[in-house]
Amino acid sequence: MKCTKMSRAPVFPTYKGRTLGIVALTVAQCMIGGIHVLFGAWLLSATISISAASPLVYSIYTLAFGVLTLICAYGIWRGKNWGWQGTVAVSLFVIAADALTLLNLSSIPGIPKFAGAAEIPYSLIVLLYLSQKHVRAKYNVSK
Repeated sequence: MKCTKMSRAPVFPTYKGRTLGIVALTVAQCMIGGIHVLFGAWLLSATISISAASPLVYSIYTLAFGVLTLICAYGIWRGKNWGWQGTVAVSLFVIAADALTLLNLSSIPGIPKFAGAAEIPYSLIVLLYLSQKHVRAKYNVSK
């Protein structure tokens, strides 16, 4: 009788060939992106009607953030390297912009502090998940 050595590699639960972490990340990113697209479009239409410059910048930022988040979520779902890279880039940008806002330094005009306080921890969690070895391997990202 021959004894074989079992692999010690962790086995992650999957859904349609994707780990549950990827599924959860994609769902969360789609929700956040969708909310930002809707809110950004609403802000943009309201801002244009009152002709305000500062809220216009924030409206465009919110809309662009939402669109980029949705595009990157699609890339993450499809297993594309650019989805991983885009999500990392957007998360880093959000952390920087929100940190500047919380520190009362020059940033994107109109970012509410309460939003920054919530977006920074979320973006850090996204970055920590995307930096895990098995996730980087799935997206062919070297260290």
